[in-house]
Amino acid sequence: MAFTIEIKDDMIIFEINRPEIHNAVNGEVMEGFKELIHNVKINESIKFAVITGAGEKSFCSGGDLSVFHKLKTEKESYKMLSETAKVLYEVATLPIPTLALINGTAVGGGCEIATLCDYRLVKKEAKCGFIQGKLAITSGWGGGTYLFEKGMRHDQALQMLTEAVPYTADHLLSIGWATHLYEGDKLMALNKFIQKMIVPHPTVLKAYKIQAIRKWEQSKLYERVMEEVASCAILWEQDLHHEAVNFFLSNKRV
Repeated sequence: MAFTIEIKDDMIIFEINRPEIHNAVNGEVMEGFKELIHNVKINESIKFAVITGAGEKSFCSGGDLSVFHKLKTEKESYKMLSETAKVLYEVATLPIPTLALINGTAVGGGCEIATLCDYRLVKKEAKCGFIQGKLAITSGWGGGTYLFEKGMRHDQALQMLTEAVPYTADHLLSIGWATHLYEGDKLMALNKFIQKMIVPHPTVLKAYKIQAIRKWEQSKLYERVMEEVASCAILWEQDLHHEAVNFFLSNKRV
């Protein structure tokens, strides 16, 4: 199973379970996100949604290149990017707070998934970054758009996107991307963090999250995400992108 979902007390925990390939996203993982969304919608008692990765090394490395590198044209890539972005927009706009429990490296699309969450609890040893620029494309699941919504300084958000390198946890905290850093067991750190966050009544948490969602709807967040997707698809078709991916994959095999 490429994912697990556990409802524990007031939380739902979604774990990408592909540690052997750095928790890369494939179609099965995306079906898991749909299941997460469905569970939250039908269970009024859930106060908090958590996304994490299996193992000790990776939160999520983004899209599974063995699957996505087969997509060559703008049309092919747009279909994948837009379908993924639509599901992740539903995750971002869940009517409860969301938290990325970043247990290891989060790069590319993995960094996008972490960014769309309301909170990012980052392991001290983890590194996270928008490395898509190294592959001659932009973020394509809405991550750039979400990043500019996170209250970071504009120049720091833009720098994070354009430098296209993984940042240390300390740096991520200093620029306001990470909410909190932790050491040791991730579930212990999660429980300690959310004890301060979960108030007795889930209606209060939902009311505040809906305020944020209203703001995003007024600023046409969904439309902006889909424009980001379209821009990425145009770049995806270019030879520069395919050459960069081939170079990356050949270096991995060495």
